[in-house]
Parts: sequence; structure tokens; C-alpha cells
Amino acid sequence: MNNILNQNTLLIVDDVPANVSVLADFLKSVGFKVLIAKNGKRAIQKAEYAHPDLILMDVMMPEMNGFDACRILKSQETTQEIPIIFMTALTDTVDKVKGFELGAADYITKPIQQEEVLARVNAHLNLYKLQQQLQVRTTELEQRNMQLDAFARTVAHDLKNPLNTVVGYSDELVEICTEDNLLDDELRSQLNLVAKAGHKMEDIINALLLLAKTSKYESIDAQPLDMPSIIAQAQERLVYMIKDCQAEISLSDKFPIAKGYAPWVEEIWANYISNGIKYGGSPPKLELGGDVQNDNVVSFWVRDNGLGLSEKAQTKLFAPFTRLHQERAEGHGLGLSIVQQIAEKLNGKVGVESRVGQGSTFYFTLPKG
Repeated sequence: MNNILNQNTLLIVDDVPANVSVLADFLKSVGFKVLIAKNGKRAIQKAEYAHPDLILMDVMMPEMNGFDACRILKSQETTQEIPIIFMTALTDTVDKVKGFELGAADYITKPIQQEEVLARVNAHLNLYKLQQQLQVRTTELEQRNMQLDAFARTVAHDLKNPLNTVVGYSDELVEICTEDNLLDDELRSQLNLVAKAGHKMEDIINALLLLAKTSKYESIDAQPLDMPSIIAQAQERLVYMIKDCQAEISLSDKFPIAKGYAPWVEEIWANYISNGIKYGGSPPKLELGGDVQNDNVVSFWVRDNGLGLSEKAQTKLFAPFTRLHQERAEGHGLGLSIVQQIAEKLNGKVGVESRVGQGSTFYFTLPKG
């Protein structure tokens, strides 16, 4: 029988050198990395720093027996998930039950049969691997459920106010506007409010759709990006905001080549630029640039002249439904969360560097093209 999980690390704990030597040589011959401890205390120390994939533990040992060592290992967060198989000449049911109650995964009765050891080790390593995969999947599902809950809150709350505006002013305009009663300045202002509320709802819906889309894709075919062209398209989408706020935007002369998916990267720039305009100075002044971090990573950034952010605020920025300075601008709080998901899907990351009173620099990284 061959080991089906090569490169796994096993820790053998036994105070009899002859037993250890024979078993260690056999396990090494089938592809395992083997560590050795002569008693329970040493086993705990090695488990804490080496984090073996499985422990084969003798029960009867000096200084600290296997039961006591198992109890301690299972009480520590860093070692409690490691499977432990006891090796023992004890055959009483009471002793076996005690081991299982302490958290042992299995028993092997001495004298040791090598093929039995290998079969049990492989079985429990497979089970351990499946449990870890299940835990990862469970965590992913919990995160997605949180996002679904967030979607529901957004639709219920953030769409409600602009929708009320659209319905209210629309009804009023229908009643007032006749062939003999043309729009005056006040009615024209109300009509503009209707349009603004409609656009806000559209932005929220588009943000939700994009967030759902990025969660759906497992991988993206990344291509070299023409970053100046992508930035120009993002600015074109924001032309009215830039004009209304009299924002000044300057770009670096050259941008390094990175790999990604152009429509999604455009969303990152659009979010960063719009946030810089909303929360920048008066008028907002933004600097856009990029530089090579190392042989594999390129960083792009938007620097603003706003109020800056505290360390506490920075830790919450990229969570869904977190708004920046709420008193300064309205928003649905999805933008930076979407930015983070996009960057991670493209094998990059996001972040911010900021100090109160000195503006902020929002950045994202992508693989080098």
C-alpha cells in the first residue's frame, strides 16, 4: 500500500527508541516527513511549533503520559484540531474510552503492524483534510449569507427613500402639469430631484448586480490593461460629478502594465475617483498614479486632499454598508466592498493610507502584465 497523501508531517511520541526507529523508517519510506518526541512534554512543544498533520502517541511514558499530553493538546486552540492516534498495549475498554473522551481519533494496539498503521494514518489524514475543506466552505457560505442579508437591507432601506421621492414628486407633477400650466422654476427643480433620485436607485441596483456577479465567478481570464484608457472611461462616467464639484484630477505621465479584467478595473477607478470627489477638499484635488512594487505586483492609487481618516475608520472601510464621512455625502456603502471583491478576484488587494488632516491615498494592486 502506498501513502496517498505524500508530504504530510507525522509526529511519533514514544519513549522506546527501538519502537520509534522501526516505525519512523517505515513511514519515511512511504513518503511522510517524520518528527520524534520521547515524552508528552516534548510532544506538546513540537506540536506547537511544527503543527504536524497527525500525531502517533504512546500512552505509557515517563514525565507525562499520552493521556495527559492529549488533554493539553486538545485544550489549546493551535493544536486542538490535530488528529491523535494512540499506540498502546492497553486493551481494557475503559482505557480506550478514556482516550476517545480526551479527543483521540483512533487506537492502534501493540505490537504495531505497519500496514495497519499506514491504513489508519491515511484514513484519518483524509478525514482531517475533508473536515478542513468543509470548514472553509462553511465560512464561505456564511460570508455569502451575510452578503444576502446585506442585499436585503439595502433594497429595503436605501432604495426606499429615493423611491418615495420619485413617487411623490411624480404624482405632484402629474396633477399640476396640464396644457395650460407649463413648468415653472419650482416645478423644474422638483423634476430634477425626481431624476436625481432615479439615478441613485439605478446606481444602487447596478452596484448590487456587480457585487453578485463578482461573487459568482471562480476565476477570470486576465489580460494586459491599457490603464490610461480605462481611467478615461471611468472619468467619462463621472463627468457631471467632476463638473459640479469643480474637481481637479491629475494623472501620472506613465502607468505600468498590469493584468486584469478591464470592465471590473474601471469600476475600481470609478469608485475611488467618486469617493475622492465626494470626500475631498473644496475643491477636490485628486492625483492618480501607479508604480511597480516588485517583479510580480503593480500598485495603482488615488490620492485626495480630504479630511483624512482615523485608524479606526480605516479598519472598517471595505466592509459592506460602511460609509465614509456620513455627514458629508450620501451613499449606499457598497462601493469599497465591491472594489475589494474585484481586486481579490483578480489576485490583487486593496488598502488605504491616511492620516487625519492630511488626506487619503486609496490603492489597489494587480499582477504585473
